[in-house]
Amino acid sequence: MISAQLLEILACPLDKGVLWDFQQDDFLYNPRLRRKYPIRDGICILMVDEAELVDEAEALELEAKHKASEED
Repeated sequence: MISAQLLEILACPLDKGVLWDFQQDDFLYNPRLRRKYPIRDGICILMVDEAELVDEAEALELEAKHKASEED
């Protein structure tokens, strides 16, 4: 599990922006660039060539899931 303190300082290597926490699904997400960064064995793989691009439909699902988690 990635600590809250570490999550506060982690950033996307491309735009240096905040990443959304989807640790339960084993990735961190950049909503601005629609990129998922994998988490393997508890380690964030913040390498551009390892990121997965997300299509619009999945981006909308992730946005809704993130919004719902913030309301809890």
